[in-house]
Amino acid sequence: MFKKKIHIENVVRKLRFNNNEMTQQQLAEDVGVSRQTIVAIEKYKYTPSLDLAFKIALAFEMEIQDVFFINQ
Repeated sequence: MFKKKIHIENVVRKLRFNNNEMTQQQLAEDVGVSRQTIVAIEKYKYTPSLDLAFKIALAFEMEIQDVFFINQ
């Protein structure tokens, strides 16, 4: 059915800056991961689990699809 890899993008970096310039460390602490995990997510080197994606969206009080999306 899906032959090519799905590329999931996000606006985490933009949301951090729009949220009083939240640091990667602050977001990491809020969602229970390392700062390096947030760095990897922002650089599209790591796709978060569904659980983590929801935690990140909730940290910004947003719907998950407004934070993570497929770029086709």
